[in-house]
Amino acid sequence: MRHRKKGRRLNRTTEHRNMMLRNMASSLFKHDRIETTVAKAKELRQYAEPLITKATRGDLHSRRLVARKITDPEALARLFDEIGPRYAERPGGYTRVVKLGHRAGDAADVAIIELVE
Repeated sequence: MRHRKKGRRLNRTTEHRNMMLRNMASSLFKHDRIETTVAKAKELRQYAEPLITKATRGDLHSRRLVARKITDPEALARLFDEIGPRYAERPGGYTRVVKLGHRAGDAADVAIIELVE
């Protein structure tokens, strides 16, 4: 039984999963939308939205907390300079997952995760 076990394991080790989510979040913040599998998109949503909430505060402490997870300076700067102020009045729900269908190679369910306008 999986009682009180939050999150998907995605068939990866903890270190691999954490680094994958960091890289995907950096790409999301740089490009505003990325294409991935549905399971990864749903996990990324849980990972990225608290970072955006911290970016809406915009203070130095928040920047340092987010910089622990997002090590790409370009993505971090864009998160605090553009994305954070854009969602300052929004109480959450910064991302949208749109299902696209099946991937041709392995029939995996594919989705786009994007930042809402």
